[in-house]
Amino acid sequence: MSKEITPFQLSIPQADLDDLQARLARTRFPDRETVDDTSQGPQLARLRALVEHWSGGYDWRRCEALLNGLGQHRTEIDGLGIHFLHVRSPEPGALPLLMTHGWPGSVLEFRHVIGPLTDPVAHGGKAEDAFHLVLPTLPGFGFSDQPTDTGWNVERIADAWIELMRRLGYERWAAQGGDWGSYVTSTIGHKMPAGLVGIHLNMAMFEPTDEERADATPHEQKLLDDAQRYDECYSGYNKVQSTRPQAVGFGLADSPAGLAAWIDSFVQDAAQDAGALDLDELIDDIMMYWLPNAGTSAARLYWEVNKAMKDNGAPPPVQPAPAGISAFPDELGNLSRRWAEKRFANLVHFNELERGGHFAAWEAPELFVGELRTAFRSLR
Repeated sequence: MSKEITPFQLSIPQADLDDLQARLARTRFPDRETVDDTSQGPQLARLRALVEHWSGGYDWRRCEALLNGLGQHRTEIDGLGIHFLHVRSPEPGALPLLMTHGWPGSVLEFRHVIGPLTDPVAHGGKAEDAFHLVLPTLPGFGFSDQPTDTGWNVERIADAWIELMRRLGYERWAAQGGDWGSYVTSTIGHKMPAGLVGIHLNMAMFEPTDEERADATPHEQKLLDDAQRYDECYSGYNKVQSTRPQAVGFGLADSPAGLAAWIDSFVQDAAQDAGALDLDELIDDIMMYWLPNAGTSAARLYWEVNKAMKDNGAPPPVQPAPAGISAFPDELGNLSRRWAEKRFANLVHFNELERGGHFAAWEAPELFVGELRTAFRSLR
């Protein structure tokens, strides 16, 4: 297996973009929803507007240039080609930070925080808060390779990320994540590889105990109610992708409008204000699934994790690594400080914010940056 790290430049063939335009022009939309909200899923008017902009006012080459300018690389780990961004800070004392995205996100989730994290002085911060950033693309997502056999679950991804940091020569480093990124990051924390100084999560996956449910404060009861509402109203994508990813996968691979609806449905449910998100940036993210035909392979991560949970059980209950947690109010599920203190042996930072949702780095980049600076300040 080659351990070489090679620069990677995107140059999508124009024929692929022309094919996309032809497919968008032939979109057959469903009839309008019979409600006045998103309780049935994506609304027809919003998707029509998205497709019209995608086909008439969107420029992929702008996004392609952005990615090429950030410093893309690829390397083979455990038999799979891994795509990642590697953005070095101008500050020699910067702390290396591994940041992992989730679904339906990509490395583009972090576009607005890369500058402030790597070059804080240029963004009104202090040099001692600088980070070198390593932003890998999950297997089966974006421009990482798509697994051709089973077994690429969260534990295997965590091992690959540990190898990536070793291969890059980082002897002391930290890790951060939300959504699937939080699961990967937590798993890295449980493994406690040499050199890991701590982790930060903007989504902490947990299951409350019967005792915690019975003893919940009013604030904690709201957190429980929010989690139940997610399970009852918003988790359909999770159940489908955990059990039958190929069933939805044919539509994700064949129809750009179908892929957009599947992704945007979750964005609307999980963001604090989906209407405030930049439409071009949303389409950029969708393109990270459309261009490499990664909609189905990304969905299969849910199946892999579901299988691993059945085979191996839940992860260890207590996180040993020093950890920071930032709870954004419109996250689909949060835990309270006292619940966190039971699950994290060394909780160095915990904060409940007043603004932001599931896509914290995209929705509230300035708050996200502040949280990471504060969480890791004592661990450098």
